[in-house]
Amino acid sequence: MGISKAAKSVLARASFPLAPRTFAFLNDIRIQARKTIESSVESVINNSSVMITQEIISGVSCTCINPESFLTKTKILYGFGGGFVSGSAYEDFTIAVPISEKLGATVIIPNYKLSPEFPWPNALNEAFDVYSSICEKPFMMLGESAGGNLMLALAQKAQFEGLVMPRAIALISPWIDLSNKGDSLEFNDGLDPMLSNQHLDFAAKTYAPTDKFSDPFVSPIHGIFTSDFPPTFISTGEKDLLRSQSERLNEILVASNVNVELKIWGGMWHVFEWFPELPESNESLNLISQFMKKCDCDD
Repeated sequence: MGISKAAKSVLARASFPLAPRTFAFLNDIRIQARKTIESSVESVINNSSVMITQEIISGVSCTCINPESFLTKTKILYGFGGGFVSGSAYEDFTIAVPISEKLGATVIIPNYKLSPEFPWPNALNEAFDVYSSICEKPFMMLGESAGGNLMLALAQKAQFEGLVMPRAIALISPWIDLSNKGDSLEFNDGLDPMLSNQHLDFAAKTYAPTDKFSDPFVSPIHGIFTSDFPPTFISTGEKDLLRSQSERLNEILVASNVNVELKIWGGMWHVFEWFPELPESNESLNLISQFMKKCDCDD
């Protein structure tokens, strides 16, 4: 496969079938997910020079990451993953902190509330309040998995409301169709160490009613994309359960004459960028940073 030893080690440790998501054990799942990444998060923080603060923006709790040296005034609005049923800003520091350092930019992460306690459109509305507050000054957006959904849905809502759009959007293994269609959901189920079809089905039905799955504010792949849509970078892996959704989005954007780049990483899986010990993770975040730097300079 030509992947690193560290990546092979992650795949070797995977135990299939993956443990299911259930309502009864959802709190335990959230706690375990945090424990799984905690040592990596603390290592990334300890080896960085960023300052992390908690702020209230338009009434929404946000985690803000500021680099030691600013290279741009353009801020990054970031969406964390977890299927809208788990996850947090803290658990995504392994991506958000390096991005802040590589770009020399402030990263703003809305601490949106999770489902089922706060189902759709709560996360979208909270994130949109933050978006509305920062969009008059230059900004870009980045999101992984469900956070990629949130950022793309925000762009759809902002376009509908006539707000200023971001200079660029970067999406890491985005979950952008809650009807969970795509060939990769069949041939990569049991190969992706991070995600299963059961996980997706549970999260989708927990987040929004099934009759809303075609709504572009729920499944933004159904949105309207025009040639003036922001430049978009999409990262996915060969073994990513959601690879097909990234490929479909790329096709839609190409057909709409949008500036889009799709990177499919051979042998890799859903949001492998979450693992800071992987050389592939650093390479991917470098590509994303380079894309955003170029878009930040285009004006």
